Amino acid sequence: MNGSNEAWMDQARREVPPRKLEKQIAMVRTSCGVFGREGYARASVDALAAAAGISTRTLYNHFPGGKAELFRTVVTWTSNDVKDAQISRLRSLLPPERPPHPDDLERDLVALARAFVDLIADYRDHFALVRHIHAEADHVPAEVLEAWKSAGPEPVGRALADAMTGLAAAGLIDTHGDPALAGTHFTALTSQSIMQLSHYGVLPLPKDRTEHLITAGVAAFLRAYRAPRAG
Repeated sequence: MNGSNEAWMDQARREVPPRKLEKQIAMVRTSCGVFGREGYARASVDALAAAAGISTRTLYNHFPGGKAELFRTVVTWTSNDVKDAQISRLRSLLPPERPPHPDDLERDLVALARAFVDLIADYRDHFALVRHIHAEADHVPAEVLEAWKSAGPEPVGRALADAMTGLAAAGLIDTHGDPALAGTHFTALTSQSIMQLSHYGVLPLPKDRTEHLITAGVAAFLRAYRAPRAG
């Protein structure tokens, strides 16, 4: 179920009866909350079925692979949602065809970092789930880890690298030959630092603290990557 949820839905509508598809989607959404609270290892099939208001037999009818198959579906579905939101905000705030004026670069990067941070609250269950993926990496099936990376972090990383390449082409930053690393450093100094300090949104930071971390992180990024200005 990589690519986008819209594409998956289009295919599923052709292959799965409407009522069955509706039930599967409802199960995925309720299960995201259960996995976000309990993690993969602790979440039981009974709890997952109860949250969806179904029997365990019904769960297995829809997901014959049981908890592992359901978890992979949940991880991929929610990662696709968040990936789409992140890339949409990235392209809106740093459109490749219209790079910012040099005087506005810091302002626009702060706006992008703020937009990424806002998603932590918008997708609480997703980021709670990601927290458990990191904490339980040795218990999560390897194919689920790969599905998560393919659905979310990897395409977002590529989109950020493209954005950094565009800023470098406009003479605004110097990626030192590695735009992907520049994108990684940008998120590490801004949204990732806030995610870690807030325990992936479980304990939200005060607004003034969040804003300070964003602006300080962008300033640190520009000290490392801003291109020298002519004259």
